[in-house]
Amino acid sequence: MHVRRTAAQIEVLTPAKLNLFLEVLARRPDGYHEIETLMTTVAICDTLTFIPLEADALELKCRWVLGLEARDLVARRLLPSNHDPSNYFGELPAGPDNLAWKAVKLIRDQSGTKRGARLSLVKRIPAAAGLGGASSDAAAALVAANLGWNLNWPRERLVELAAELGSDVPFFLGLPFMELSFLGQCAALCRGRGEQMEPVRARRLNVVVVRPPVGLATREVYRRCRPASAPASAQNLRQALECGNAARAAGELTNRLQQPAAELTPWIGRLRTEFARQDCLGHQMSGSGSSYFGICRHARHARRVASRLRARQAGTVYAAATASA
Repeated sequence: MHVRRTAAQIEVLTPAKLNLFLEVLARRPDGYHEIETLMTTVAICDTLTFIPLEADALELKCRWVLGLEARDLVARRLLPSNHDPSNYFGELPAGPDNLAWKAVKLIRDQSGTKRGARLSLVKRIPAAAGLGGASSDAAAALVAANLGWNLNWPRERLVELAAELGSDVPFFLGLPFMELSFLGQCAALCRGRGEQMEPVRARRLNVVVVRPPVGLATREVYRRCRPASAPASAQNLRQALECGNAARAAGELTNRLQQPAAELTPWIGRLRTEFARQDCLGHQMSGSGSSYFGICRHARHARRVASRLRARQAGTVYAAATASA
């Protein structure tokens, strides 16, 4: 998360995330699941602009980045006949239904400030994709409101609010050793609902990410998932990432949610087959889907794989890189 402040506004570039490891350990009494996941930010970013107001109004405008929908008109032809093409990239709620708006409302209520804000959100991260776009936007909104309203709350207090908003939101606020201007540019091993974090000093990975023409609801994927009777461990993956061994790390990719997601849409199986043809070091679904990613040998390899997958009409394709310590 990159934060830029001027006299008039706060602008935040807020990244997507990839789950390199995701194990489901148990169902919790609160309805959530106990998980262990290793996440890293990836350079696919939304842009949130926060303008503080003296009036108490909260306004939010959202749109997809110009050109994104036009670029994927061909991919839209893959949609089922009963699917609304205007919703190809997922829901884009404005106002109280948007998690960024809820984040600003929450911090305003908790702080007691009477000020308002005008927010603008330009989206590049697809929704219902397992990339954490809404969670990242919410974290950005907390940071922007804290700065824009001069609340001066410490990171730890923002993390408490983030945990109320969603399991992934605390991750995007980064870890204590991160500088303010680059919050969240890290990898972390997360436990509990995802709010218990340990830093992972991962080296950069070159990746290709594909969001197919359909999204998946997190609740439905988890509903079909059975917790592991013999849980996998993220330790080998963590060591490989910290050593910079991309090939070894790719061999340790794990996502317990991939099988239940594949039961909900054939696109997970198709993307698994498509990536297997591309000589990637490793590949799997991110989060609860529907996005799928592959780890490539280098940036040129990632660009080549992305070009091939676009030609195969696999969906919306991004060649990107993860954050590095």
